[in-house]
Amino acid sequence: MELRHLQYFLMVAREGTISGAANVLHISQPSLSRQMQDLEHELGCKLFERGSRRIELTEAGMRLRRRAEEIVDLVGRTESEFLVSADTLAGEVRIGGGETQAMALIADAIAELQEAYPLLRFSLFSGNAEDVGERLDTGRIDFGVFIGQTDLSRYETIELPARDTWGVFMREDDPLAKLDVIRAEDLLDRPLIFSRQASQEMRRWFKHDFAELDIVATYNLLFNAALLARRGVGYVVSLEDIVDTSAGSGLAFRPLDPPMHANITIAWKRYQEFSPAASVFLDKIRSLWGPERQ
Repeated sequence: MELRHLQYFLMVAREGTISGAANVLHISQPSLSRQMQDLEHELGCKLFERGSRRIELTEAGMRLRRRAEEIVDLVGRTESEFLVSADTLAGEVRIGGGETQAMALIADAIAELQEAYPLLRFSLFSGNAEDVGERLDTGRIDFGVFIGQTDLSRYETIELPARDTWGVFMREDDPLAKLDVIRAEDLLDRPLIFSRQASQEMRRWFKHDFAELDIVATYNLLFNAALLARRGVGYVVSLEDIVDTSAGSGLAFRPLDPPMHANITIAWKRYQEFSPAASVFLDKIRSLWGPERQ
């Protein structure tokens, strides 16, 4: 299997037709079709369902697409790292993380590094702990920022000097917005909107069977869930300070009682061979928040 076969395969998956992919790749349609058949033969499985108008990926094709994206991405990163001259620090640092105000600490570190090394570039990915962990494991990001209780035993970690507070977002004119804090009994008969992480964190706080709760929606990142809260669809259980709750925003936030907090941790793979750019970032966060600073 050659790298270009994977690149061609990804283009076919993106365009949905052999002819469309061939036009983008500037190769003949018969040649591309033959190479895709060779790839299927080499892997011993069918990658495409060839319809009258569009090509659809089979289950095996979808698995290959995920793996091919990782491979092509890593090859591109490796090439870019070795194009850097020895006396110039450049390159890209990739950081993934959940939605948290603690990312302001990461932003401060990035700002300091970019001032010292103007050729450094940073790529930020937002996702939940599962998304960030998967990208960290496959090498598509260098560092992951995790919120709350996540199993990080397989990583090297530094705990950031920040803590998030769990609470509930709701319409600012909602009756519960008149309360100072939200207790479990306040939410038992109300429509709730949870993220997957919130579901895990909240089980011990509610002290009720989750089957008794009226969970009307789930979400990955908070922005879209906040739109539902503004429309009165439900009460969003999330972390404070991620979306605007100032006067006139349409939203209010109230913390939980008993209070519940989440620690913030930055992690990276053990025995990782970092690029020069990522190594400088690691040195920076160690100097700011590593154990030797405590």
